[in-house]
Amino acid sequence: MDRRGFLRSSAYFTVAAAGGLLAACGGSDDTPPLGSFTFPLGVASGDPKEGSVVFWTRCAPESGSEAVELRLEVAMDAAFTQVAGVVELNALPTYDHTVRAKLTGLAPATLYYYRFRAGADLSPVGRARTAPAAASTPAQMRFAWMTCQDWSVNHWAAMGMMAAEELDFIVHLGDYVYETVGANFQSGRAEPAHTRIDLPDGVTIAGGARYANTLADYRTLYRTYRSDARLQALHAKCPMIVIWDDHEFSDDCWQDHQTYDNANQQQTSRRRNATQAWAEYMPVDWGDVSFDLNKAGHDNIRIYRDFRFGALMHLVMTDQRLYRDDHVVNEAAYAGMLQGDPVAGDDSIGSRYFVPQPLLARFEAGARTALGRNPGLLGPTQTQWWKDTMQGSTATWKVWGNEVTLNRMWLDMRTMAPPPYDNLYIVNADGWDGYPSYRAEMLGHLASNDVKNVVAITGDLHAFQCGVIYDSNDPRSGRPVAVDFVAAGISSSSFYQYLRAGAGNTPLAPLVATPQGFDQVLRMNNPAFAYADHDAQGYAVATVTPATFSVVFTKVKPLDANGAAPTAPLAKRTRITLANGSTTPRVEDNVA
Repeated sequence: MDRRGFLRSSAYFTVAAAGGLLAACGGSDDTPPLGSFTFPLGVASGDPKEGSVVFWTRCAPESGSEAVELRLEVAMDAAFTQVAGVVELNALPTYDHTVRAKLTGLAPATLYYYRFRAGADLSPVGRARTAPAAASTPAQMRFAWMTCQDWSVNHWAAMGMMAAEELDFIVHLGDYVYETVGANFQSGRAEPAHTRIDLPDGVTIAGGARYANTLADYRTLYRTYRSDARLQALHAKCPMIVIWDDHEFSDDCWQDHQTYDNANQQQTSRRRNATQAWAEYMPVDWGDVSFDLNKAGHDNIRIYRDFRFGALMHLVMTDQRLYRDDHVVNEAAYAGMLQGDPVAGDDSIGSRYFVPQPLLARFEAGARTALGRNPGLLGPTQTQWWKDTMQGSTATWKVWGNEVTLNRMWLDMRTMAPPPYDNLYIVNADGWDGYPSYRAEMLGHLASNDVKNVVAITGDLHAFQCGVIYDSNDPRSGRPVAVDFVAAGISSSSFYQYLRAGAGNTPLAPLVATPQGFDQVLRMNNPAFAYADHDAQGYAVATVTPATFSVVFTKVKPLDANGAAPTAPLAKRTRITLANGSTTPRVEDNVA
């Protein structure tokens, strides 16, 4: 599989060129009969621009594995009487019978309908709206964002609720699939429709979990996840703008390194397999994104990119895994300090989670000396791109698609716990808190260049949060520069549940005795929080106008006692509103 071959399967057509193919697309006597082909994963669209959209499907023969000739049909109406374009495609087994076609020359701010046809077989119909024209100022844009949809835990009723919302597009911030099956954090029940996934070539690790390793494994994950009718309905509803986080490759990964144990083993081939499957299954605009499987190494793809929605909103999507430096407190080095096993041991607690702040500062100073710069999340090239893009944006709202938490989460136990627990802790050093000087550098860039109305939309944490972000790691001495809105996972076990399990019988246990108590403790230690709910699943919807950026957090109930998804899944909704020019969120809990 080479880049040229992949792009040949990812067609790019203008409306005029596609329309010119209409005469060649009529039926004939040798058209394969109904039932010859299937569209088992539905349809999807993505990366909407003012004049283009990317359309995606997977089309496979009912029997055999040969290539499939099919065509994309795009129209202005659901009956497909006003055809905007028809494009001939080939679904090749080389790319797991996936295809994507970018149709350009479309009208801005316009709703289109699309479907795929193979022989006499038709795919479901999808809808996609183009972005507003660059010179326009829409009265309103409405989008959702989602994250952390673990197949193996809980339920996906939140997707059905999201599909009922009126949205212009959806942002997916990563953890679209989970690379492990049977891991400790996946020990909870899942709804009956989500049976255990069988990875054809999975690798078993300590504790009995299996992780995806080969291209066949990662393809199996995407096929399984996309088989759910609720996820298919979301993709058919409106375009999706996607980025990855860690689980599309490996939990808490950095570059091409896994972190299942202290060795942080480099797994370049596995990283490339994960990348290829993501590339095949996501409706991504490859005119924006570079991808070259002939390029050696793990960084054969670039997925960070930006989107403009008139003068109202500029969406800047970053990749915080492929280029990030190693976690500042290296696990093997930390294990050595404790006279532990620097290879097979797991010292993530103390190195990535609940890290003593003085230890982090000491390790960061050493990493800065070794690198000649602050260790960070985006890598030097993407860092400069982000700085230039944010500084140069003229949109009213600069929305940052940000995978890991910007909100500060510190916990001061110096007077509350006996040794060795009497420390000032960084709760989650896999997020921005784990790279404090880099965090201050990036946020200081916003402050020094007077970049206003910056809103981060964030995932990863499995919690709902809203916090004011400062250009200093100490809010008492910093300037407010942004607001971070964190959406809980669709189904993944909550951050609170992780911490409660990890605290065990240690002196930290009283802090996580109840979800409400933990939220209160964390807010007391971190006054920049406007809202926090760390025991939640759900999604977020933003309504954006020139005057306000308003977010509704929709929290869903867990599985019923019988293990089924709840028939009335809504637990509560919380609205948080930010006014133009302000960094002071206004919270309204339990809204209709």
